[in-house]
Amino acid sequence: MTPPKKITASRRACFALASVSALCLTLFATLSHAQTSPPNARPTAAANTVSYASLIADDLRLIGQAGLVAAGNVEIFHNGVRLRAESLQYDKRTEALSLVGPLRLTEGENITILADTAQLSTDLRNGVLRSARIVLEQQLQLAANEIGLVNGRYIRMNDTVVTSCQTCAQNPVPLWEIRARSVVHDRNEKQLYFTNASFRIKGVPVLWLPRLRLPDPTLERATGFLLPRFRSSSRLGSGLQMPYFIRIGDHKDLTLTPWISSRTRTLEARYRQAFRNGDITIDSAWSDDDLQTSKRWYVFAEGKFELPRDYQLAFNIETTSDRAYLLDYGFSDKDRLESNISVTRARRDKFVRAELIHFNSLRAGEINSTLPTIVSNFLIHRRTEPSWIPGALDWQVEGHTHYRSSDIRGISGRDVARLSARVDWRNSHTLQNGMVFATMAGADLDYYAFGDAAAGEEDGLYGTGTIGAELRWPLIRQETTTGATHLLEPVVQVFYSHSNRSGLPNEDSVLLEFDEGNLWSDSRFSGSDRVETGLRSNIGFNWTRQAPSGWSLSLAAGRIYRDQSNAAFTSGSGLSGTSSDWLLAAQVQLKNGLTLSNRALFDDHLDFSRNETRVNWSNDRISLGSSYLWIEAAPAENRPQASEWAFDGKYDFNDQWSGSANWRYDFINDRAAKIGLGLEYRNECTNVSFTASRRFTSNAATKPATDYGISVSLAGFGANTGRRALARRCSP
Repeated sequence: MTPPKKITASRRACFALASVSALCLTLFATLSHAQTSPPNARPTAAANTVSYASLIADDLRLIGQAGLVAAGNVEIFHNGVRLRAESLQYDKRTEALSLVGPLRLTEGENITILADTAQLSTDLRNGVLRSARIVLEQQLQLAANEIGLVNGRYIRMNDTVVTSCQTCAQNPVPLWEIRARSVVHDRNEKQLYFTNASFRIKGVPVLWLPRLRLPDPTLERATGFLLPRFRSSSRLGSGLQMPYFIRIGDHKDLTLTPWISSRTRTLEARYRQAFRNGDITIDSAWSDDDLQTSKRWYVFAEGKFELPRDYQLAFNIETTSDRAYLLDYGFSDKDRLESNISVTRARRDKFVRAELIHFNSLRAGEINSTLPTIVSNFLIHRRTEPSWIPGALDWQVEGHTHYRSSDIRGISGRDVARLSARVDWRNSHTLQNGMVFATMAGADLDYYAFGDAAAGEEDGLYGTGTIGAELRWPLIRQETTTGATHLLEPVVQVFYSHSNRSGLPNEDSVLLEFDEGNLWSDSRFSGSDRVETGLRSNIGFNWTRQAPSGWSLSLAAGRIYRDQSNAAFTSGSGLSGTSSDWLLAAQVQLKNGLTLSNRALFDDHLDFSRNETRVNWSNDRISLGSSYLWIEAAPAENRPQASEWAFDGKYDFNDQWSGSANWRYDFINDRAAKIGLGLEYRNECTNVSFTASRRFTSNAATKPATDYGISVSLAGFGANTGRRALARRCSP
């Protein structure tokens, strides 16, 4: 008997000796080559295609001409697969590997197999592993007495336990598990096939299925049922929503979600498709319920596409069967739907936009035939710095039309078309004392054409001319003791404008807004039908204090003075009279995450016409926000007095539990408008959320409603896109 031939005595020697290293790197390539090539076969192109493998161990021994023994920290590398074991024996006659563990086989970051012993082929694609456990994507664990590898594609397991929950020696029962007589993992299709499966919670069986198919954690999109959601509504009853995902191709899919309860039969649908240059999404639903005799439905669609020469095409479709459907089912809080299609292009010095819009009001009391439901706009805006004039020159050409389906003459049926041209010029100089002086000028020319107009409303050409000057003085100071930086900038602006458009009907400048965003503007009107005229001045300042410790304080204040009042600035806007209300806006940001902001409009007697306060505080565990709004009534804008308090917050009780709450209270009607509560439990293997909401508002179309929802998701099946919670800890 020929004694075994010792190759090397240590892992270090395997790398130190050149001849032994060559043997370590090519031995398994020879064995793999021998499987497909007879000893005396003539070499062919196919036979010479050798899949190389590497073998490393503390001790390697050849057993005559028929085998090999490796012991001590054995490692095999072959086609991206890494296998670790304590000992290995190769038998050339059976062309098989016998391994003794602890054994660990890994393939990339997706699959890890742990076992005690194994019998494998030399290419590691076939074989049996005993007392084994598989970990997929570091999430899902599958444990079985025996695991079989078939052609490198299938993994077959018998008497299998599947879970993604952490287990401990003192608490070996996971939160949830699936026990099955057999499980087959198709690695190509990324699917798990269960036979005779039992779903258990804390060891108690709650569901049995003879056949079950689930995606593995590496699969992002596959046809099949998604996890259900229980939903209960005081107006629609209780039922289970069962989403079914249909993978139509690599770039499109459809999700169907039936919901059947005691009072409604509803089918929701969502279609998505990605193109080479854009994408579209369509959300819709169809319902047959007890609230109305007719069938109810809605369709929301949106899309965006890249066009040549930096143009972008976007569209949005919003339509529904009745005024209350969206609110009844919680699809949307919108009370005015907007469908549009637009083409835009934005560059550094040029902006182009063309759009067509259709509005549909769901508000009680509004009649769509008397509203401008069809609107079209186009705009070309260009900024230049020509050599023939100092400063910057802005010019724009704009077109606008809106159409009412009513043929009643006057505001209930008036149709308008407008073509506008505008030029603005501005030139700035910095004086020796640091002041910045600017001069400004602008001109507008608009042609209006009316249809179904009231008496006296005639087509015509209207123009506006504006000149102005501005003086700013930026001042900066740094405190020597604290290092805080102060930036103070007083601003004075003077404008004079003249226009002949006072007789125009006001369609686009009815709603007025006065805040720090338009304090330094030459006009506070949002549209073109009205402009500020006469002599006026904007006076105020901006101040900011920034401390090195991380907190800051900013303040903006100002007021507008006019030589004559403007009748278009109505009561409640804060802009009426020869002097506007005082505008005061302040914000404090602290290092601990607390932010306090306030915006107020008040007169010389401190009588407020508007006041808004917002407080936010957030850190690693808590996020709180509260706001209060008070607005004086503006009859000309059809705006009643408003006084509301809103709150929203979220708190993480620990790494697994979190709660949320939100509400809105109406002080004018002395009642809550809306309230919502949420509770969520999330760990490494499951996510359970409970939501409850109550809407108190009501009108002729909608009634108060209460909704409850419960959803459960299990980690480890399909791609996980949510946040990962910390795993529960095992006690030592």
